[in-house]
This record gives sequence, C-alpha cells and structure tokens, in this order.
Amino acid sequence: MLALSLAVLIGLPAVVARYFEGNGQQPITIDNQPDFIPFSQFLPQVQHANFTEYNDTAVLSEAEFQRMQSHVLYMYEGVHDRDSVRVDYVDCIAIREQPTYYHLKLGHIEQPPNVTSRGEREGHDTPGPSRSADSPLKLGLKDRFGNPISCKPGYIPMKRLTLEYLTNFTTLNDFFSKGRGGPGRERPNPQGVEWDVHKWASAFQQVENFGGNSWINLWSPKANFSLSQHWYVGGSGCSTQTVEGGWEVGSWWPTNGQAVLFIYWTNHNYNLSGCQTTEMYGCYNLDCPGFAQLNNNWYIGGIWDHYSTINGDQWGFEMQWKLYKDKWWLFLRGRGEYEAVGFYPSSIYKGGQIAHNASLVAYGGEASRMKDGSPFPPMGSGKFPSDGWSRAAFQNTIFWIPRDENDGVGEWTKLGLESKTPGCYDINITNFPAGGDWGTYIYFGGPGGTC
Repeated sequence: MLALSLAVLIGLPAVVARYFEGNGQQPITIDNQPDFIPFSQFLPQVQHANFTEYNDTAVLSEAEFQRMQSHVLYMYEGVHDRDSVRVDYVDCIAIREQPTYYHLKLGHIEQPPNVTSRGEREGHDTPGPSRSADSPLKLGLKDRFGNPISCKPGYIPMKRLTLEYLTNFTTLNDFFSKGRGGPGRERPNPQGVEWDVHKWASAFQQVENFGGNSWINLWSPKANFSLSQHWYVGGSGCSTQTVEGGWEVGSWWPTNGQAVLFIYWTNHNYNLSGCQTTEMYGCYNLDCPGFAQLNNNWYIGGIWDHYSTINGDQWGFEMQWKLYKDKWWLFLRGRGEYEAVGFYPSSIYKGGQIAHNASLVAYGGEASRMKDGSPFPPMGSGKFPSDGWSRAAFQNTIFWIPRDENDGVGEWTKLGLESKTPGCYDINITNFPAGGDWGTYIYFGGPGGTC
C-alpha cells in the first residue's frame, strides 16, 4: 500500500524559505499551484486527455502525444494505493510498486553493499572549509498543516510524471534523451526549441573501473542547461553506455531555475542521430523503468537545502557510483554518513559493456545554449577555475573503484585528458599527491558567452 504521500509538501516552499532566512541563506522557493490535482483524479485525467487540449504545447503530433500518454499510464500500472500532495508534485510510492521494481520484476529488496573508501591522503591544508548540503526531506520540516515533509520508510519520493511536463518536448524520445555527444551533436527539443552543441570543462581517465567518487561543490547558475557531474562510460559508437549523476540546472525542471539532484543512464548512445531505436535506451531520474530507489530521504530531481555563493560558504555533497554484483549502486552523503539511495540493475544494459564494467571515468561540467543567438550560459559558479577557492566551482576526493567488491579502497584518479572551450569554460586539474587532503581535485567552469 502507498504511504503518506507528500501531503506534507504543500507548505514546503514557505517552510524552507523561513529555514534559510533563519540560517542566513538565500531562500529556496517553488511556486505553489492552487489547482493541485489529487492522485485519485490524476490518472483518470490522463486517460481521458486528448491531443486538441495540448495544441499550444511543443508536442510534435497526435501520434507523439499518444506515445506520451501511454508512457504515463505505463509508469503507474503497478501503483495501487496512493494519496498525494506536492512539492512540485511528488508522490510517496511503495518501493515494490515503483516502475522499476514492477516492470523489471526485481523481486526482493536488496541489501546494499558498503561504500568504497578513499585512499590515503597527504596532510596539507585544504583551501578552505566546505559545508555539506542535504535533502530538504531530511530537515524535519512540517507543512502548514503540521504534516512531516517526508516519506515513511518503505516508500520513496517520486516526481509525478504528467502530460503537462512531457509535452514541453516535441517527442517522447526527446524527453528521454540527455544529448551528450561530440561536436555537431544536438540536444533534444524542450519547449520545441533547438539546442546548440554542448560544451564541456571536464577531465577524464581511461581505466577499467567499477565506478568512482567525488565531493561535488554545489551551485545554481542562471542557465537553460548547466551541470556538474560524474560520467562512467563503456562501449563506443551506438553501443556507448553510461551511468551519470550530479547537479543540473535545466529549463525543463519546474524548480524556478534552481539546481536539482539528477541521475541519468543510456544503453544506446543517448539515441543520437544514427543510433535511433524505438526501444527504451535511457532516461533521467525515475522517468522510465531503470533506477530502483530504496531510500526515502533523497528526492531525485529535487532541490537542495543550500547552494554556494561567491566569496561565501561553499556547499556540496559527496556522490559515489559502485558496480557490485550486477548493480550500479548510487551512494550520497550530505550531513552525516553515506546513504545507499538505490541502483541500476545491469539488465537494463542488455549485456553491453556497462553491465560488466566501465572503461572511462570523467568529472566536470557541461553546458548548452538554445539555437536562438543567445550566448552559452554560465557553468559551475560562472567563474573561471583560475579564480580559485570560494569563487570557482570544484570537485574533490575524486577516485575510481578498481574491483567488484564490498567495502574496498579506491584508487586516486590520474586525470590527464581534458575537454574545454577557451574563452567560455576552462578546467584546472590537480592530481594526487599534490592535492593534499583533497586527494585529486578539479576547478572548472566559466561565464559562457560566444564561443
């Protein structure tokens, strides 16, 4: 049966704003919608929706609208007992009823492995103190009716997948795509607007690995698309497969331009030109069967309780991806210890490279602009890496995982390959042992512009 939904979350924007004001931080807000639709009315409305009601959206055709409609209904086939309220429409779903467990028939709840620990570090001082951001679901907040803003154990927060959200995209494939590629590759079409090629400030190591780790400095630049993340990559060409995650600002996230926690997977090179398939090939977050979430504390696709500021406090979180016994586990650490959030079962990679191990690790930033003559947006903090501590974005404690094992010790990355765009984005790499207590780290980003 379904737990309390986030009946809880109607009052979150005001509550979180007061929390931040009391802690000297900028308030985070999410617009309230007075026409909130209870879950009991939601699916019947989807079933009876028709294309003519969405003429003013970006959806390309009636056929694409019907594909989107079918996908929404498919995603909720296994959800029976439910009751929901919102923070940007979040429902608490029983673990066994979430789409990945239901459609992939995963069976019993898995016992998470332990994380892989970092290796020995040199003892020099770090550039400055960093603070741990966290999920708003862990703050012990209550809504204006006194309901706790959280999901009960055994239930996970899942962003409601609506036609209003999907029809911001021209096709269902555009909705699923992330669009990472080399020069000349284009993003999908949120809001029906074409995207220019992507630009990166990222660092790589080609090494057989079972995942990796970094502490990710958290910013929220004003951008249509900008992120800081990990990539674990295997295969090549249309067989390119990835496991990814970090924070992202995207014009399609309904969070007033605030950065969100995101994850992404692809088993078929993002379905880019020349690699198209009608089969499921990947998606963000919980937007298709793929990621099995076990932890009720983390809202994937949700905002954070703090963001860094120029010359101010530097906030962030630690992320680890770990392939262990045919599952790519996600661990997150805010304030406190690492928590196992969930996993991608290797079956979604259909026997490809990532089902066995990755062959490349990458860390850094990515940004894109719309093809309307606008400049490329800021990446990271919007400052170049040469600006350094408390001004430029960074990731530290960057290591890769050498074996498929519980526990274990990571290997510090030796980052040597780079992708950057002079004039817009840059990256500075410091490999262990020169990184001292930060191990291996990077500063990256820039203001964007015309490049």
